[in-house]
Amino acid sequence: MRVVKGARILVLVVLAGTVAGCGLPRSGPSKREIYSGSVQRQGNAFVVSVNDRVTRATAVTPELGFSPAFLNARQLGSDTIRPGDVLAMTVYENVEQGLLSVGAPGGGSGGTPLTEVQVDGTGHIFIPYAGRIRAAGNTPEELRRIITRKLDPQTPDPQIMVARAAGDGSTISIVGGVAGQGVYPIERSTRTLTAMIARAGGIGPAMESETTKVTVIRGKERGTVWLEDLFQEPDLDIALRPGDRIIVEQDTRAFTAMGATGAQTRVPFDSPDLSALEAIAQVGGLNSNLADPTGVFVLRDEPAPVANAVLGRDDLIGLQRMVYVLDLTETNGMFEARDFLIRDGDTVYVTEAPYVQWIKVLGALTGSITSVNSATQLASQ
Repeated sequence: MRVVKGARILVLVVLAGTVAGCGLPRSGPSKREIYSGSVQRQGNAFVVSVNDRVTRATAVTPELGFSPAFLNARQLGSDTIRPGDVLAMTVYENVEQGLLSVGAPGGGSGGTPLTEVQVDGTGHIFIPYAGRIRAAGNTPEELRRIITRKLDPQTPDPQIMVARAAGDGSTISIVGGVAGQGVYPIERSTRTLTAMIARAGGIGPAMESETTKVTVIRGKERGTVWLEDLFQEPDLDIALRPGDRIIVEQDTRAFTAMGATGAQTRVPFDSPDLSALEAIAQVGGLNSNLADPTGVFVLRDEPAPVANAVLGRDDLIGLQRMVYVLDLTETNGMFEARDFLIRDGDTVYVTEAPYVQWIKVLGALTGSITSVNSATQLASQ
């Protein structure tokens, strides 16, 4: 009997040493291992505890908005003629055989129609006996008076009718997450950005309005705003210009959740500004059976200006590996997590509680003890 007990104890000692020496299954590095990789311990990452100062220094959000050139542009008159427009004109002359009615179908007292007169790329049109006339920038009424002055010396009391027909001179293109992508004319009811988005059917069913961005490209300039800001800040509802390109797209930013959280996955942002607390909640919160609330880490490659501000230095150059530590058990820990902003590409990692490893060791030993008992019983037979 003593031999059997001695053998059992010897096997248990060997098993305990084996379990302690080998790596047990886990979701990632421990808190101690993360700290061991810090610059202070000859590692290559700066490990920083989050406080109010760090929160302010790292509160860098995407700069969205429109430049003054966009904001100060006034709405164009819906009747303003532009290059590419097509005009329809009729000339009435107070004579039986007028200048323009000779040989013209429908001429004479009924008026001479000049249909589909297109404004060329320089903004001009050509009218017989009136010559080359600048049409772009004028309204139909202003163009009527110009043509009248040109023809008046050559035909008595000419009467001109000018109408702006369909053309490509006052159009914009809208693509992306709208119900109806395409090219649309700038009309009296669609002279502003929100009106044009509505004209295109609004955002598509797959789009989330809170994380939808709207970009306007005008020549070499571009500006981007959040869709919801267009409705909350009327000044952002800019006037459109011919040739504008509008892109409606979903926010592509995302972070990665790892460790003892409800899910380990890549997670898209669900709001323009996302805090660490919201990010944790977005993946189901901390795993209550595994997570260590004192070991919430945010891993990020930080630009040198921000890293210098966080560390109180001015000598860092280029991207710096930063590990921000959140302790949710501290007095202001939850507030710090609520205020600390997550950025695109961040990794949110939650370590396992120390007792979890002990449970795993005990579980491994318990299973081993069962095997040992079976072995010793066989040995004693």
